[in-house]
Amino acid sequence: MEHPDRPWTAFYRAGARVDIAAPAYRNLADMIGSVAATFGRAPAFTCCLPNGMNGTLSFQQVDAMSDALAAYLRDIAGLKAGDRVAVQMPNCLSFPVAAFGVFKAGCVLVNVNPLYTADEMARQFADSRPHALIIMDMFADKLRRATAGHPIPNIIITRVAEFLPMLPRGIVGLVQKHWDKSVRRIDLPHIRLPEALAAGRARISAGKSAVGTYHQDVTGDDVAVLQYTGGTTGTAKGAMLTHANLILNMEQTMELIEGVQKGREVALTALPLYHIFAFTVNLLGFYWLGARNILIPNPRPLSNLKRAFENYKITWMSGVNTLFNGLTNEIWFQDSPPRHLKFASAGGMALQSSVAARWEAITGKPVLQGYGLTETSPVLTFNPLGKVREGSIGVPVPSTEILCLDDAGNPVAQGETGEIAARGPQIMKGYWEKPEETAKTMRGDWFLTGDIGVMDADGYVRIVDRKKDMIVVSGFNVYPNEVEDVLAAHPAVREAAVIGVPDPESGEAVKAFIVTSDPGLSAETLRAYVREHLTGYKVPKLYEFRDELPKSNVGKILRKDLRAEALAQIAAE
Repeated sequence: MEHPDRPWTAFYRAGARVDIAAPAYRNLADMIGSVAATFGRAPAFTCCLPNGMNGTLSFQQVDAMSDALAAYLRDIAGLKAGDRVAVQMPNCLSFPVAAFGVFKAGCVLVNVNPLYTADEMARQFADSRPHALIIMDMFADKLRRATAGHPIPNIIITRVAEFLPMLPRGIVGLVQKHWDKSVRRIDLPHIRLPEALAAGRARISAGKSAVGTYHQDVTGDDVAVLQYTGGTTGTAKGAMLTHANLILNMEQTMELIEGVQKGREVALTALPLYHIFAFTVNLLGFYWLGARNILIPNPRPLSNLKRAFENYKITWMSGVNTLFNGLTNEIWFQDSPPRHLKFASAGGMALQSSVAARWEAITGKPVLQGYGLTETSPVLTFNPLGKVREGSIGVPVPSTEILCLDDAGNPVAQGETGEIAARGPQIMKGYWEKPEETAKTMRGDWFLTGDIGVMDADGYVRIVDRKKDMIVVSGFNVYPNEVEDVLAAHPAVREAAVIGVPDPESGEAVKAFIVTSDPGLSAETLRAYVREHLTGYKVPKLYEFRDELPKSNVGKILRKDLRAEALAQIAAE
């Protein structure tokens, strides 16, 4: 039934709630235990490696393991309620155990991109000041540099094949140690995750742990996750997402999804769980549904997904435009698309209409595009099944209001463009220890997204442009200030400016404009230099050397002029 002041509710599925008054659970730890009690020994998470080797944990096992980790963190490591625990790993069986254990301990999870360089890790650790870190062994060689000046007292090491059966676990370990040498010696005090779980389990068995009480006083208003984002300025900020933010956004999203059955779905998770979209929708949402979650540690190359599609009856998957585009160009996927798929969900970056059409032509099922931000937990809008509008990011999810505002902060006339502002229970509590930054993006209960959009009369929203200079590469945010700072530190670079340009593979690519003092400086040299300091997706793909850069009358480099020139050149070509 249509809500009179929210016409978009007419597009909701039959029986969907227009408003979700309160979260279904007091906190995430309560949800984890309740779901495990319902689905018991059913498979919850399966880690599928590129060669098909795999391991599975049931709901019951994940529940027991996360209890043991919570007991270790509180009883042995000595953490207190509200302490931060950083988790840095790709998709693997350790991830849900770690995340759920942190919530049960009454602590705050800090998601860290495992591809970060030591410098990037150091900045996030310095800001969040974690009391513990659970990290994949492949990335632990960066720890000494990353923790210099702000040591982390408790370091727990895990492996990509953790909790897989003995034979595949041993094979993977031998390959990593002797063949590709991806695991190096760890020279900081640490404990292995299985040992930490054994210690916690022993405390519980001996009746010396009050593990079930550690989250008793945690309410929906308490912070559950610090999810880092560059926001408007590019300065790293931790969005404080509460238990209620995440539970409600999970419910808001699932409320609009049609055709899913509790305990019957098989979800493919190729997007990294440390990314807020996959964290809320894949990790939390499909756990809540009792789905079997197929975790892909690394989706590159895309052939890494082939065995997962062959071996499991995938009914649902999420992705970004890059992933859908790539799969539709794979011969093996074209020849044998997933037969049990109901639909796919896209987020993180704009879904190109040509990609959506090609995907539906191959699979017979649609890609439903949504929209949101880290600060909104993340989903704000979603395209209802069977009611998709090309080029639209959908309609607001339940209990969510969307306005388009002019530069003065006033709502624009119907059908006119303006900055998208959102209000709803999924909006963050604020930025961690940055009240000034919070004030820049909040107007009372309204969050200013920085995106320019237009809303149709019946509530469908389209993105027109970005107010920010942020670049989105395969769904990941790149902030020009950060890249320019690294480029400018090169001794031969006099000036640098960075913009995003259209790219058929990643949506956007980073392009750098350089003024150099050394005519012999090459793009290859600069690329290698930047790669030492920044994650791969932030490294400029394109370089253009110039004698000077366009500037305003006060000397500010005009990125908008460079962007206009680049787009004109692309159009001419």
